[in-house]
Amino acid sequence: MEATANFLLSDLKKAQPISGWEDFWGEGKAFLKTASAAYAQQKKAFTTVILYNIIAMAIEKFVMTALMCEGKLPYNHTMKDLVEAMDEAFPGAMPDIREGLLQLDQYQEICDLDTFNIAGPAMAEIPLMLDLAGRLQDLVEQQLLAGKRES
Repeated sequence: MEATANFLLSDLKKAQPISGWEDFWGEGKAFLKTASAAYAQQKKAFTTVILYNIIAMAIEKFVMTALMCEGKLPYNHTMKDLVEAMDEAFPGAMPDIREGLLQLDQYQEICDLDTFNIAGPAMAEIPLMLDLAGRLQDLVEQQLLAGKRES
């Protein structure tokens, strides 16, 4: 058969899961557990900037788990990029947490050296961030991973 530039849409195969998503899932749960425990115990070593970053890592790991299960990856790893990738892969799945996730980008701009900025959240904001990460974990576990465990 001669190769041509023409093909049928039926020739395209569904994206396959990317291996290693289970590791991301476990890491996300561990990050969230660490941040939750550190906040609950009010450990002084865990500043709001450190707690924010641990929570952000948990969120990133949960998003990567969901995307990898679908054979997809985000273009970048800002919260905006992660939310956009989730919206594309799972339209309408995150209406209750989408805006909260996007708001997390306001605390750090570290991609461009000219606009590098880190502003720590107030301690009163940490429980909201923990709740947001927990809700994302629940969403990924209940809605997105359910099929992976059955197959």
